[in-house]
Amino acid sequence: MKDFAAAFYKSKAWQQCRAAYLEQTGGLCEDCLAKGIYKPAEIVHHIVEIDPVTITNPEITLNFRNLRAVCRECHAAEHGARVRRYKLDELGRVTESR
Repeated sequence: MKDFAAAFYKSKAWQQCRAAYLEQTGGLCEDCLAKGIYKPAEIVHHIVEIDPVTITNPEITLNFRNLRAVCRECHAAEHGARVRRYKLDELGRVTESR
């Protein structure tokens, strides 16, 4: 989370909005569900990203139409990050799989 958004994400308004949105979506990742995969959502993602200007706009920050419930992998993919996966080698050591 970016510094300018820390107070917002700790706010009661966001916590209530996040909980209500997850309840409405059944707590499942909407992106995975669209592919027929049932996976718990861990993150409520803002479609239109929050920035220092929009952080005070409830139409951006608290509007269900701007939210998606996603798992960590889908959230990372949304932001262009590579999700790291690990495996055990033949000696039981943890290694990154490519």
